[in-house]
Amino acid sequence: MLKDCIHDVFIKIYNKREELHNVLNFKSYLFVSLKNKLYDELRKNSHLTEKQIDDYQPLAPDNVEAEYISSEKKELVNNKVLFLLGKLSSRQREAITLYYLEERKYDDICNIMGINYQSLRNLIHRGLERLRALAI
Repeated sequence: MLKDCIHDVFIKIYNKREELHNVLNFKSYLFVSLKNKLYDELRKNSHLTEKQIDDYQPLAPDNVEAEYISSEKKELVNNKVLFLLGKLSSRQREAITLYYLEERKYDDICNIMGINYQSLRNLIHRGLERLRALAI
């Protein structure tokens, strides 16, 4: 584009050479003419683009409503889980929280809670059964 603009400016100057005898500083005139030509070209080409309309990302997703509904459902599920966990005994809640939410291993939980492996398994199993019964 720059070379085209330079070429166009020289053609214009050549065609109007008889009107330019009043120009005192030709170098300055040349640079100002080129600057103006570049601005004109940029203005002309600013609305033209090589990208297709489909390539642009919208500011807001198309499915705003679906995302909102999804986030509301997640919030409801989280609130229900918290409510149901509150119905468990403190030991069951602690064991289930450590195993499922904090993703600890059975051996770690046994050490934290001070119980043996089978007792922990029974505690988690009974807690899950109670959660299933309460969720219905």
